[in-house]
Amino acid sequence: MARSGMVRGLTLILGKSGGQAMKSVDLKEHIRTIPDFPKPGILFYDISTLLRHPGAWRTAVRDLSRVVGAGAPDMLAGIEARGFLVAGAIAVDLGIGLAMVRKPGKLPGATLSHSYELEYRADSVEIQTDAVESGRSVVVVDDVLATGGTAMAAIELLRRAGAHVAAAAFVIELGFLDGRACLDVPVVSLVRYDR
Repeated sequence: MARSGMVRGLTLILGKSGGQAMKSVDLKEHIRTIPDFPKPGILFYDISTLLRHPGAWRTAVRDLSRVVGAGAPDMLAGIEARGFLVAGAIAVDLGIGLAMVRKPGKLPGATLSHSYELEYRADSVEIQTDAVESGRSVVVVDDVLATGGTAMAAIELLRRAGAHVAAAAFVIELGFLDGRACLDVPVVSLVRYDR
């Protein structure tokens, strides 16, 4: 689907909710924060508590499936590692395929790689060269949108593979880090934290 079509689909589903999907369960009640993880000064937003609550997890998958499915993508691309859980559940719900975006050296066979800079280090992501057929519409999925560096790297990598990246979808968005501004595709999140 063309980018403008995906934007229209997101707008129809999201209405005036400010980029957040409508939900019947307060997902924030099922997301815990862990201070000083993975290093001092970082507040980690942990979805493991969401995953183990069947009603909250079902709500998150249903709401993201509804929004992502409105754009009729050909497949999803999950970002390692928690993004695999979210993207896998949505892909099954929508009946579409899934490509894995992983750290270097984790995928068998021939791969494409993309290096990028984070605020405190350089990193790389890879996909298998045959993961996405050229011209296919793909939505990038991860658990958290923080600074946007990894998501943008995944988007650029998928484009190099010939995909049309229609959107990016997340369970959590850390609005105070403004990662959305780094992405040049429509973005949807279920839960937003502004501090």
